[in-house]
Amino acid sequence: MGAVARAIERKLTLGLSPSALRVVDDSARHAGHAGAREGGESHFNVTIEAAAFAGLSRVRRQRLVYALLADELAGPVHALSLTTRAPGES
Repeated sequence: MGAVARAIERKLTLGLSPSALRVVDDSARHAGHAGAREGGESHFNVTIEAAAFAGLSRVRRQRLVYALLADELAGPVHALSLTTRAPGES
């Protein structure tokens, strides 16, 4: 796991105390596309389950994650695919 992926994992863990978190660097699939960086760590898929999402719309959940990852989204991360769930949701 690279430095950007570790930062994403750390910030989401500290900010949301997830019961499940998966951060996948998907940059290799986007090589040669806009925003792709040599060495990867520009495109990520994140699946997160956290009690903090209970009762929130999908948009509000994503905004919460984006706020926690503002530095990464302003810099090295070009694309972030999110799956957000509250405990008990499928």
